[in-house]
Amino acid sequence: NASYRFDAHKSKKDDKDALSTVDIIANRENMDYADALAHAAATFIGQSLTRDVANEAPNIMNPKELARLAKELGKTYANSTSVTVLGEKDMAKLGMGCFLAVSKGSEQEGQLVVIEYFGKSGKPKGKKAKLQDPIALVGKGITFDTGGISLKPAVGMDEMKFDMGGAAAMLGTIKAVCEAQLPLDIVVVLACAENMPSGRATRPGDIVKAMNGTSVEILNTDAEGRLVLCDALCYVQANYQAKTIIDAATLTGACVIALGGVRSGLYSNDEDTLFALEQAGEQSGDLLWQMPLDDGYDAQLKSNIADVQNIGGREAGSVTAACFLQRFIKDGQAWAHLDIAGTAWQTGENKGATGRPVPMLMSCLKAQAEV
Repeated sequence: NASYRFDAHKSKKDDKDALSTVDIIANRENMDYADALAHAAATFIGQSLTRDVANEAPNIMNPKELARLAKELGKTYANSTSVTVLGEKDMAKLGMGCFLAVSKGSEQEGQLVVIEYFGKSGKPKGKKAKLQDPIALVGKGITFDTGGISLKPAVGMDEMKFDMGGAAAMLGTIKAVCEAQLPLDIVVVLACAENMPSGRATRPGDIVKAMNGTSVEILNTDAEGRLVLCDALCYVQANYQAKTIIDAATLTGACVIALGGVRSGLYSNDEDTLFALEQAGEQSGDLLWQMPLDDGYDAQLKSNIADVQNIGGREAGSVTAACFLQRFIKDGQAWAHLDIAGTAWQTGENKGATGRPVPMLMSCLKAQAEV
């Protein structure tokens, strides 16, 4: 990571690497250093892709470009992956009204990208392959977030190109998985859209329906990430019997206030998933912090005219956002939500994507593959 550069748009490239030599001191018994090095190399490749995608300018990295990159990945690893892209007409047929409430305000068509990785079951030829007990990875891919009609302040809005950090991380993770050839079945779903104000944009006060029939009162169009994610979560549960679902999103400024840029927020309804992610965070140095999901917080989402409203007020904003997503998780389905709003990128003089939480996810997936 020290050698990473994003200079695609600079007329003069920085050819100097921060590192010229790496010495590995093997002083632990019973340690497979070749395996550890291969894992680190695969993680670096995936994390670098995440950073490239997130750092790219938003006039270039739009939903269709994200989908194109996924298709390109599918061609590169054709023996183990399959990629499907759903457009807005496809999503309308499925009843994904929450997703479309966000994407319809933009000239850029929303895309739901589905990447299937057959690391355990093997990808059969000539027929529709079926994943076996896959781990599902879902990423928020808002390629630029103006806030919609609930327009954001101008200061710092350029950094809203990073609002697709969750989708970038999941794309980078599956790239790393393919490089490492992990023996797992995985499905990745990227919810890619642009949140823009226009004559077609959703208004505060509108009511829309999610894929599972839940009606949502939209009080703030800048709480859009949870809208694309809830339909993506419904899609995963309707089409796969996932062992666990992990979503990652630059979801709330409230999480930045709570945890800063050191730890990502972790919310989960399942102790095994929670423990696995926490252990992976400690092992990789890509740290997490468990946050609550009490019913008392969920009560803040009560709506007088719909099943739920999309914001819960100023108090505990990151928690109520997670509670909103949990409403779309079926009983018995293991699930974890990662709020990476404080960790997906750095601001200021060193502004740029970090590639988190790819290291943590790769550590977790490697541990799962060894079970």
